[in-house]
Amino acid sequence: MLSSWAARIFRVDPKAALKLLLLAAALAYLAVAAWVWLAQERLVFHPMPAAPRPAAPAGWRIEALTLRMRDGVALDGALLLPPVEQPPLVIYFGGNAEDATLEAPEVEREYGPRAVLLVNYRGYGRSGGQPGEAAMASDALEIYDWAARRGDIDASRIALHGRSLGSGVAVPLAAERPVRCVVLTTPFASAVDVAREAFPWLPVALLMRHRFDSGRRAGSVKAPALFLVAERDEVIAPRHARRLAALWGGPAEEASFPGYAHNDISLAPGYGAAIRTFLDRHL
Repeated sequence: MLSSWAARIFRVDPKAALKLLLLAAALAYLAVAAWVWLAQERLVFHPMPAAPRPAAPAGWRIEALTLRMRDGVALDGALLLPPVEQPPLVIYFGGNAEDATLEAPEVEREYGPRAVLLVNYRGYGRSGGQPGEAAMASDALEIYDWAARRGDIDASRIALHGRSLGSGVAVPLAAERPVRCVVLTTPFASAVDVAREAFPWLPVALLMRHRFDSGRRAGSVKAPALFLVAERDEVIAPRHARRLAALWGGPAEEASFPGYAHNDISLAPGYGAAIRTFLDRHL
């Protein structure tokens, strides 16, 4: 027994040795929990460095953006405009380890002839500041309002697309601003639920500051939503997307992709077509 081994090492009786082992285990557990609390920004967010500016699809115009938020932080992004007058707009919120502007070459394949706004979160790409749930939610509102004021898009036809972490930004925005529809790729209802599966031995509900509780807001969103599910998702299990869909306040559709995982779902045949077909009906 460990207590007997500890008793021989520390020259104490087995009961005292057991108490020492339990105390050491408790202190180690508390130390790990404290580290998770203090370092969770590094655990939750994985900012990507700035990448070379991507090209727009043939015939499209790309406008490099620097959007200054009300607190002075500058966000980097790009607006892609198709060769049509007053197009509707899709605002894209990227995944956890993604430079959103790298989506530029894919916008025609995924969205058809619609303007697409790609803005990096704080700390991602060339954007300043540090990522955090409250700041990301506030920035999303400002990004939407900036886009709605533009005269070269149809502000009455705005859709949102959130991927993975971005679903936790898109859903609260959809609850606060008028949108025609919402596309959600590998989403979740609560980041706490996802974290519980990764760290079942930690009290993550007490530790997490960035909770991204989309399920709490989903019922108030009446716009139709498309849920894109990777059946082999090893990061966010499909049941998390389906739980969010069950809580959705408007019509909810699902497109599932057997054989594809969290990071390669967009390579699945039919992924872009599913989004375009959904947008054709609602945007």
